[in-house]
Amino acid sequence: MIAHADRFFIDGEWAAPSSDAQISVVNPATEDVFIKVAEAQKTDVNRAVSAARAAFDRGPWPRMSHKERAGFLREIAKRLTAHTDRLADLWTSEVGVVRGLAGAFLAAAPSAFESYASLADTFPFRERRTPQMGGNVGILVREPVGVVAAIVPWNFPLLLAVHKIAPALLAGCTIVLKLSPEAPTSGYVMGEIAEEVGLPKGVFNVLTAEREVSELLVRHPGVDKVSFTGSVAAGKKIGAICGERIARCTLELGGKSAAVVLDDYDIDLAADTLSSVTPLVTGQVCAALTRIVVSRHRHDQLVDALAARFGSVKVGDPFQQETAMGPLAMARQRDRVEGYIASGVRQGAHIATGGGRPPHLGRGYYIQPTVFAHVGNDMTIAREEIFGPVVSVIPAKDEAEAVAIANDSPFGLNASVFTHDADRAYRVARELRSGTVAHNAFRADYSIGFGGFKQSGIGREGGAEGLMPYLESKTVILDAEPRQSS
Repeated sequence: MIAHADRFFIDGEWAAPSSDAQISVVNPATEDVFIKVAEAQKTDVNRAVSAARAAFDRGPWPRMSHKERAGFLREIAKRLTAHTDRLADLWTSEVGVVRGLAGAFLAAAPSAFESYASLADTFPFRERRTPQMGGNVGILVREPVGVVAAIVPWNFPLLLAVHKIAPALLAGCTIVLKLSPEAPTSGYVMGEIAEEVGLPKGVFNVLTAEREVSELLVRHPGVDKVSFTGSVAAGKKIGAICGERIARCTLELGGKSAAVVLDDYDIDLAADTLSSVTPLVTGQVCAALTRIVVSRHRHDQLVDALAARFGSVKVGDPFQQETAMGPLAMARQRDRVEGYIASGVRQGAHIATGGGRPPHLGRGYYIQPTVFAHVGNDMTIAREEIFGPVVSVIPAKDEAEAVAIANDSPFGLNASVFTHDADRAYRVARELRSGTVAHNAFRADYSIGFGGFKQSGIGREGGAEGLMPYLESKTVILDAEPRQSS
């Protein structure tokens, strides 16, 4: 479990909350309360921001060298590795992700800190330029943006948090991490780690809050940048608030990602791949390939292959080794998915398999993996993010129409092209309006960069691209070369 569930990590210590309000976190497999954590109020938000503000304005952290800060990142990576099993158990208990997969996923968390630490030696934080309008020495420096509000969702709480925390820390920012009420525990572990490695007071702060109080954090004048991952609706609100006060923001939002299966690719291979990734985190993945576009003459063959595989997925207790898919994260999420399934039926799509609750599971927020056939791209199930193990197979006349269907979406987060021809895959990938395009697989690579086109967000996370949003560029024009080199 966690050691300080009744407190917040503020200004380098586990601080008592301003009220006795608590949030009950429910285990989605049992519907029992798993843990209770303190619920932040306005006073707690103000304390956390004030601590981060003081640490940035007057503390040592932004004034350290990048190499010095990288040393802390490497220590955090070591401790994350040591806590992997504990973090995997917590994630499974909160969200229902299959325990065997949870540990494998979380192996990526320490590597994010190691990767950003390595950028301390290679990233161009300072560049020489030649002035064109007076002066003899031009220097472009990239400095920390300031106090960062990092707001993470419930589906991948730690993995999404580390791609905000690591670049912000390397840049020299201070952070207020705001956790989801449904999945807060990994943030508390990060607080413990920050304490263990000796981060200076106020550099890293942790709160759990509901939406109304979270909005106070976004509006707070002491916050320079908001980094948010979550729904499009919430992202629009956050973007508007940041726009009002010209605060910086990065928004990683939803998706309705297309898998374009071209005619040269084997149907069974495509079905194997698509059926293996859909159950991950019970389909609660923003980049999930939920629109499968295939030539009309191969539509039925692919539907049959998918239905056979989806129908054999073992749904059950996520802690059991034989389980391939656990429950949805919460009751309202199951209600949402069931509502979309009903919408698909009303609008004329055909359920090839699934569509209901597993009859053998009387408790828990379970749903069957579901395949819809004969889906029109104008149907609700093809337009809106369902966030569950539901895929829609959409027929297309030819390759050109398949690309047009894939692009006919308000989202542009992820996509994949299934073909045995790498040249063809690259050509189609360049035509797709998507932040990531994979070849014959579901892929997302934070070491390169992750983010979306259109309503899938603003900015990128991961790699050098993910460091840039935590930096401000400053032009310095001097008459002579300075002695200081950094």
